[in-house]
Amino acid sequence: MEPDEFRQWRKSLGWKQKDAAEKLGLKKRVIQYYEKGDRDGKAVAIPTSVELACLALALGHDAWDGEVAARAIEGRTAPTPLPDDAPLEALAALDGADGDGPSPEAQAFVEPGEASPSNDGHPHDHG
Repeated sequence: MEPDEFRQWRKSLGWKQKDAAEKLGLKKRVIQYYEKGDRDGKAVAIPTSVELACLALALGHDAWDGEVAARAIEGRTAPTPLPDDAPLEALAALDGADGDGPSPEAQAFVEPGEASPSNDGHPHDHG
């Protein structure tokens, strides 16, 4: 998340810097650093935890809800990731570059009914 994206997130919710600080559990000064992108000339990165909290707040979740989390996880399976040294052929098969469309592993990342790209650049429905 870049400083301008952070500022846009805050403003899209109609919040002042003080409001964002309270919702994120931070000091107003930290919000100012995130929006400016630096502190005393040194770059300030927005931590992933803050980015995820921004997303949750934007989606209307302002507190932990175990039931919502359980429903989100339920039924969701993640394919086994390829090792970093996987041969290019294996990666191409996941992307559908072999001409047969995306593999079942890659298709797991596409929502049912959503078009997924093929190697010809035209979307095809695999759902």
